[in-house]
Amino acid sequence: MTVSQDATPESTPETTGPIWTPDPDTLAATQMTEFARLLGARAGRELVSYQDLWEYSVEDLAGFWSAIAEYFDVMVDDVPGDVLPEKSMPGARWFPGAHVNYAEHSLRHTGSATAVIAIDEAGHTDEVSWDRLRGMVGSVQEWLLAQGVERGDRVVGYLPNTLHALVGLLATTGLGAVWSACGQDYGAAGALARLGQLEPTVLIASDGYQWNGKHFDRRQEVAEVVAGIGSLRAVLRASVAGLWEHDDTPDLGVASADFDAVIAEPSEPRFVRVEFNDPLWVLFSSGTTGVPKGIVHSHGGVLLDHLRLLGLHIDLRAGERFFWYTTTNWMMWNLQVSGLLVGAAIVLYDGSPNKPGPQRLWEISADHHVTVLGVSPGYLVGSAKADLHPGSDYDLSALRVIGSTGAPLPAQCYVWVHDEVGKNIQLASTSGGTDVVSGFAGAAPNLPVHIGEISCPFLGVNMQSWDEDGHAMIGEVGELVITSPMPSMPIYFWNDPDGSRYHGAYFDTYPGVWRHGDWITITDNGGVVISGRSDATLNRHGVRLGSADIYDAVEDMPEIIESLVIGAELDGGHNGAGDYWMPLFVVLADGVELDDDLRKRISETIRTSASPRHVPDDVIAVPAIPHTRTGKKLEIPVKRLIQGRPLGKVIGVDTVDDPDALQYFVRFAREAGDPQ
Repeated sequence: MTVSQDATPESTPETTGPIWTPDPDTLAATQMTEFARLLGARAGRELVSYQDLWEYSVEDLAGFWSAIAEYFDVMVDDVPGDVLPEKSMPGARWFPGAHVNYAEHSLRHTGSATAVIAIDEAGHTDEVSWDRLRGMVGSVQEWLLAQGVERGDRVVGYLPNTLHALVGLLATTGLGAVWSACGQDYGAAGALARLGQLEPTVLIASDGYQWNGKHFDRRQEVAEVVAGIGSLRAVLRASVAGLWEHDDTPDLGVASADFDAVIAEPSEPRFVRVEFNDPLWVLFSSGTTGVPKGIVHSHGGVLLDHLRLLGLHIDLRAGERFFWYTTTNWMMWNLQVSGLLVGAAIVLYDGSPNKPGPQRLWEISADHHVTVLGVSPGYLVGSAKADLHPGSDYDLSALRVIGSTGAPLPAQCYVWVHDEVGKNIQLASTSGGTDVVSGFAGAAPNLPVHIGEISCPFLGVNMQSWDEDGHAMIGEVGELVITSPMPSMPIYFWNDPDGSRYHGAYFDTYPGVWRHGDWITITDNGGVVISGRSDATLNRHGVRLGSADIYDAVEDMPEIIESLVIGAELDGGHNGAGDYWMPLFVVLADGVELDDDLRKRISETIRTSASPRHVPDDVIAVPAIPHTRTGKKLEIPVKRLIQGRPLGKVIGVDTVDDPDALQYFVRFAREAGDPQ
């Protein structure tokens, strides 16, 4: 993981070295470099390379995370002598007895500088200063207190990605209450399946949202959510679509107030310092395998983790601008909010990334001088296929990092970003999850970027690739495991009093070791390659294969918009393929027909780019690929449908971005006559 000195930012994809390397002049001024120097002095050892720093960070967890708290000047009371007295997993407790507050750190900056830029799909923009944001948070806190909200109570949001959600989170957590939210693309049933579990005291809800040029009225859904939660005392109504005052607004049946009226009188925010391991917020699993799990994270754990990730690995700092395209359904919304922790201005965008066209996020980045832009691999693939040239068409001079997560990043995206966005821009592919509301691996300012690789395990993350017997491997595909605790691991699951669901989710396979469910390879140069979900493994002739290798090859073809591959064990076989069938489903570009010639070229592309074992049994054209609402392909649910499982036992339709895409596979399985 040492920095290569023989390549430059001008390296091209044709070289054998990295496609990007740090500039020595800017590297010396990064927070990572400064932190390594200070930590080395504290530890009494030289920490020159990233490998040195990473090894120390996982050898001395208590020393490393204490140094993070010190470096970022974390405001904490009652720091214990032993910050990690119990290191076993699950059950590790960090900084027991210490007291902090996440929102206090988020709002520690004051003044007239910009803290938030809120943009809607129509282009309406609201720039909010630190002082104005603090006043909004304080006024909502006064209203929450008037409703009787106390420390530990739950306040929930049924909201799009607007200022209302941000202010709601900070107001709630500043009081020591617990926040949770979901977007309004969920219907009432989907929202209740999540928020209803928490028995909240207050709901903050908007009257609707906009998407792809349309406005969606959600007043009736809000009324259904309110009716379904008996614990609610009040609703704070946020006006996004301007519908609350209409005569046909349903009676909510509980006390309510208007968000705009509440924030009209700014008030100084207040902060309750809670125990380090007290709950901060509840995020929910996708719900693709049953009732969504409520994943509870702590004030202190999130605070330290996000300071390390954003401050050191992204080198984000005060005055810069941080824009990650996300929704309130996704953990990346929470991470984006944490940009405030380091004093960066965050950009909230509510709307489609492709309205009025695929260039929308590049336009926003240019208009608002974004420093760090986060997108999905799909957006980068789409930009390339749309023949966009952001680097020449827009002023992206402020942009230095592009983050990508949610799925493995195809190799061609590294080349496209280098050629079409900027050769000096670092492409930071990241892997993590809702489970830790953070990442396990990503980029670092003192490491090069190699095509097709994530640069490194994050500091403090003892990530390894294990075989079935629990042996660590280099250069081979294995299970992603974490062998030491992280502060941002869940403190518990909601409604899991004995911890059995929590234990079963991560620790059943390797006792005492976190198994995440991804196939990864640790490369010889310390990088990480994600091959896909291990529970969606393709097993061809006894050899495990990752779906990412197939997507990387096929989705680079101009004829293919997107693809999905599964490997299904079938009792009676399918199309003469025996008891294991591996089809590839493809979405074709406009005007393209899936004929024998294209099928052959798809197979040959996969054979050449991956291996002969990766070539599918069949290539089948479909109208669309279904995803979770955070953009992950539904490989496992599609596999289960193909195997004959009924839809109701496979996935909740409310968790899918395009239910019609999923229904296609329901009909496909039925018409194919697979065994029931």
